[in-house]
Amino acid sequence: MGAVKRVHVADGIRNGAWKGRGTAQNPANRFDREHTEPFDDGWDLKEETQRPQTSLMRDATRSIIARNDSPDLGFDRSINPYRGCEHGCIYCFARPTHAYLGLSPGLDFETKIVFKPEAARLLEAELSKPRYQPAVLALGTNTDPYQPVERTLGLTRGILEVLERFNHPVSIVTKSAGVLRDIDFLARMAAKNLARVHLSITTLDPALARAMEPRAAAPARRLAAITALLNAGIPTGVIAAPMIPGVNDAELESILEAASQAGAVDAHMILLRLPLELGPLFTDWLHTHLPDRANHVLSLIRQSRAGRLNDPEFGSRFTGTGPFADLLQQRFTRAARQFRLDGAQPKLDVTQFRMPQPAPNAQLSLF
Repeated sequence: MGAVKRVHVADGIRNGAWKGRGTAQNPANRFDREHTEPFDDGWDLKEETQRPQTSLMRDATRSIIARNDSPDLGFDRSINPYRGCEHGCIYCFARPTHAYLGLSPGLDFETKIVFKPEAARLLEAELSKPRYQPAVLALGTNTDPYQPVERTLGLTRGILEVLERFNHPVSIVTKSAGVLRDIDFLARMAAKNLARVHLSITTLDPALARAMEPRAAAPARRLAAITALLNAGIPTGVIAAPMIPGVNDAELESILEAASQAGAVDAHMILLRLPLELGPLFTDWLHTHLPDRANHVLSLIRQSRAGRLNDPEFGSRFTGTGPFADLLQQRFTRAARQFRLDGAQPKLDVTQFRMPQPAPNAQLSLF
């Protein structure tokens, strides 16, 4: 156990998160030898504090495709052009990954964003290797590829440009209407059965959305994005995730119905996951924003996670176990069938993958 350093709590963050941020907490990560904890010194003096600003840090990684052999994921490779996410979703299971950077899974996760400026070039190099075998590439599996900073950096757009040139299939998950910026690439790729998008919708309540996911697109904008993508010929589904017992699970059927009316072609659901540092962060959020039912929500989560806040086991980590989780799954299955979101979608085509041909007038550098 590391040493504890006590730090004074400023008035600006004592009453919950900063406006536009998911949390005001910045707990030490599990690798720290020293950690801090807040305390009130009793003087009742207003502290001068500055609203936390987003800062960007370059990632000098030499590889871009992450591989996995997880038995409960539908893909074996993914790209995350950003580490950390400015959306600030308090429930984000990726928060603990910031500990590997020596940063906090709390406020650091949503204000200290690591970006990969060479993402497109690195991807092209990977796809050009003679032994590369194509398979669907997932974008948005850890942090959102269309978080606010993407508007200026354009890393996701650069990745799509490379994938289109190689005729490489891609599947995107986002909670941002910013995906519509790249509708040109996605429509052309979808026409070849090379692209699919899923919008993550957690709630239809704008006030709850602002509290849980403060810088993500409003629910109505995500539903509108589903319609716009479908109108452009891009197969688009919905992911009702995460479902949080006692917080948003009552909306499950409404979310699927709204997504169906918007034109979604299929639906998925994931139960809330609270790995590592995320458990205390989410618990603090509950007591700040929903104090009257915080203990009940935590009890329901434990009932669905074999008495714990998190279950990391393959096969149950996405769905949970026990009566509550079973009933939730039954409700999802029934609603997906009712709103015609349960059909199997065609697999994206990997057979069209090819090396791009040089431009007809390209000249060899030696001549």
